[in-house]
Amino acid sequence: MVLVMGALVVNAQTTPLKVTDLQKSITDNITKDYAGFTIKSANKVVENNVVTYNVVVAKGTLQETLCYDNSGKFLKKLDAKGGMAKPETKPAVQPTAPKKN
Repeated sequence: MVLVMGALVVNAQTTPLKVTDLQKSITDNITKDYAGFTIKSANKVVENNVVTYNVVVAKGTLQETLCYDNSGKFLKKLDAKGGMAKPETKPAVQPTAPKKN
């Protein structure tokens, strides 16, 4: 399993892009659908000869990673990966301590 995952990582090539180098269709989509968000970073990803663009946008403490195809069409939001901890939820019922005899 580890070898398979390693092979997948090796096949994808990620290149950082300047925000100004993004296609107009991508920046137009973000302006329209993510009003108030700013573009923090962008990467060109080539995997199995398929080019996509991952764009990180932020508004306050909210951060999203958006994926676009080679023509600049929105594909999907990517799930948060390492470093983004989800808030811990408390159980609805607090466990009680065992009674001592």
